[in-house]
Amino acid sequence: MSADAPVWREIANRHNLAEDDLSRLASPWHTDLDLGRPIEVMTDMSKSRRHGFLAYQTTEDSFFDLFAQLRTDRLIP
Repeated sequence: MSADAPVWREIANRHNLAEDDLSRLASPWHTDLDLGRPIEVMTDMSKSRRHGFLAYQTTEDSFFDLFAQLRTDRLIP
């Protein structure tokens, strides 16, 4: 991802996006690190719920809501 700034600038210009500087949208070193990990993560929300954090949103809904908001904000096509 760190070498993709020119590609993103072209995409942003083509779609009239709000930000054409990739480094302002994501940190390539962090994204490359996270997406390149050869491990799986398992989490448990039981402790949070025991402490009163009862509201939740499914992972799928969170994902789609996030990308809908990014489109509304013209940060992605």
